[in-house]
Amino acid sequence: MKPDSKVTMNAPLLSVFVSRIALAFAAFIILAVTAPSVQAQGIVVMVNGEPITTYDIEQRTKLITLTTRKAPTRQQALQELIDDRLKIKEAKKFGVDLSASDVDSAFAGMAQRMRISSDQLAQVLQAQGVRPDTMKFRLKADTAWGALVRGRFKQSLLVGERDVQAAVGENPSGERTESYEYHMRPIVLFVPRGSSGAVEQRKKEAEALRERIQSCEEATRVFKSLRQASIRDTIVKTSADLPPNLRELLDKTPVGRMTAPEVTRQGIEMVALCNRQVTTADTPAKRAARDKLFAQKYEAKSKSYLEDLRKRAMIEYKQK
Repeated sequence: MKPDSKVTMNAPLLSVFVSRIALAFAAFIILAVTAPSVQAQGIVVMVNGEPITTYDIEQRTKLITLTTRKAPTRQQALQELIDDRLKIKEAKKFGVDLSASDVDSAFAGMAQRMRISSDQLAQVLQAQGVRPDTMKFRLKADTAWGALVRGRFKQSLLVGERDVQAAVGENPSGERTESYEYHMRPIVLFVPRGSSGAVEQRKKEAEALRERIQSCEEATRVFKSLRQASIRDTIVKTSADLPPNLRELLDKTPVGRMTAPEVTRQGIEMVALCNRQVTTADTPAKRAARDKLFAQKYEAKSKSYLEDLRKRAMIEYKQK
């Protein structure tokens, strides 16, 4: 009975002792985990009532370093964050409010231009310590701001023909370099993956068809009847829309004929040139000049607009 009573007497004391140890240990874990987080989330600036934290600055610094290969100063990263909040709020004021799906689409578009998936882009960012949401926030600001500036100042951003001609060194009333409009139908001969012999066989087949076919009408009839082949709808592009290598290739291809077969991921691809005619559309040089002049006007308007927003904004610094 005595040993049992001893256990009974000490059990509450042991329970309290263990509980205190557990609480102390838990408190230690909480402090270890949350203390850096609280510090990281310390508010540095309030922009029209919206906070920017030290964590935001840290993330933006990593993002700028990743995208520019140059580490910014803390002030540069902070200024970008302030500007982005002003851009988003001003755009929303005029009805330009991107949804989460809009931002995800912009993120996916960025990944596609890099020839990777959205998940792969997210992994690339995370490997560098950048949260995908950090990139998405900047994309939201840039996309909304671009739409706002182009929409509000559309007329003042227009580039005059005389300015373009002067930029490319043309005489406004004189000769101009010709620009062409191309009517094309892409063609694909599909090849099973992992079969090098089939690639060569299909390429020879494409060469034979290229020699035989003399018009787009004939190409349409032949390729629609072939198995494992496709001729797509007509695409219309001008000289300024095409890369130099493809433009040069089409200029050398007689109308009604096809370009030389090219091995791609899909199989063997060619282009049937259905028509080529002179157009008044921009030449490549004029398109480049027009785009450059527009970019200059846009940057100037964007800069002055943003400076005005900064002057009118409520920006309160909490800590340096």
